Amino acid sequence: MPPHPPGAHRGTRYGVRVTRTPLSLPGRTVIFDYGEVISLSQSPADRAVIAGLAGAGDGAAAERFWAAYFAHRDGLDLGKAGAVAYWRAIADDIGAHWDQARVHELWAADLRSWLSVNPAVIDILADLRAGNTPLALLSNAGPDYASFFRHGPLADFFSACYVSGELGLLKPHAEIYRHVLGDLGVTPAEAVFIDNRESNVAGAQALGITGHVFTGPGPLRAFLASLGPAAAR
Repeated sequence: MPPHPPGAHRGTRYGVRVTRTPLSLPGRTVIFDYGEVISLSQSPADRAVIAGLAGAGDGAAAERFWAAYFAHRDGLDLGKAGAVAYWRAIADDIGAHWDQARVHELWAADLRSWLSVNPAVIDILADLRAGNTPLALLSNAGPDYASFFRHGPLADFFSACYVSGELGLLKPHAEIYRHVLGDLGVTPAEAVFIDNRESNVAGAQALGITGHVFTGPGPLRAFLASLGPAAAR
């Protein structure tokens, strides 16, 4: 068996032996977005299932459906009226009528479409934890995602999970970042924020938080490594 690289950490997770190269950021807490950072984007197959359940088909009907889907997303992510009201608002926009069973099917298909994760980002999370770097999650999402974040496998990584639909606050508004900082007990200078949306990162940076716009696992790993003690020497 070849030797482990310098600084590698060896251990077990659920009985599986793993080797990690720790990413240690002393004095920093790294706050991750979920959607399209940890999670993958919705796949074409997932989108086809959702559109099919909506009766949207292809072409102009599909375009109207997806426009309504995203137009009402902020309301869902703020937790204003819940998932049923969200799908009813979409139906009103496109002139559809869905019974309760179909609304449930749409909700379930939509939830599933955001559950696939990027393995390379999970590796980064594991390396940060191996380096004893505190981690938190901050997601614009409905409150129905909270249980998945807190009780699924991601809970192994995060000391706290913040969901906009529970807080009634939304990125990129300053109040949600202030809430997270206060709850974690860290200053802006001690926080690092990762998100795929430039506007969300800019909102954090305006408060003095170090930010990074996620474009892929490679640039993210390089950015985090640049903040570590080895880079400072």
